[in-house]
Amino acid sequence: MNIQEQFGQIDIYVFDQILRGNIDKSMRVLDAGCGYGRNLVHLLREGCEVFAIDADAEGVEHVRRLAALLGAGLPAENFRVGSIEEMPFPREFADVVICNSVLHFARDESQFRAMLSGLWQTLRPGGMLFCRLGSRIGMDFERVRENIFVVGDGSEWFLVDEEMLLQLTDEMNAVLVDPLKTTIVQDYRCMTTWVLRKRRG
Repeated sequence: MNIQEQFGQIDIYVFDQILRGNIDKSMRVLDAGCGYGRNLVHLLREGCEVFAIDADAEGVEHVRRLAALLGAGLPAENFRVGSIEEMPFPREFADVVICNSVLHFARDESQFRAMLSGLWQTLRPGGMLFCRLGSRIGMDFERVRENIFVVGDGSEWFLVDEEMLLQLTDEMNAVLVDPLKTTIVQDYRCMTTWVLRKRRG
């Protein structure tokens, strides 16, 4: 099996967390906004206890079929249709929560915070939240209303900046696993990786 078959179209920054041992097969992993499961191929192959949620029923059904195809032996109800701001999973449930390319679709700060709260309450103490989201770190964008900016393809995204992410980290009493890391896609967008550890106690 080659590396592409083993890992699929995994986000390179999720791959980085796996390589460093921050995500492994002993952990219960929740992919919040799973899409078609691009970040789950390796975890399903390795026998992780995987859960996932997405607003797109077609994507969730694809992930169910993917889990079955890879012999994960997981019940279909692990993969649910829903919104992350109204998370259907219990509190302090997951060792790792992955939220990749989702938060910048918030309509406003109220929804952004509700989404973040849904992610955070699902994470157990000592667990890790991995977020990759659109930001304004490194590029300027046209502002259309508070926190909403036009990115390179004309879409309107909720964009954070460094100050906001660090303030939220403090508000949540979280610990940064890594410094903020931002990839600038020329004339299009900035994507920032924000990885937090939930304090115990």
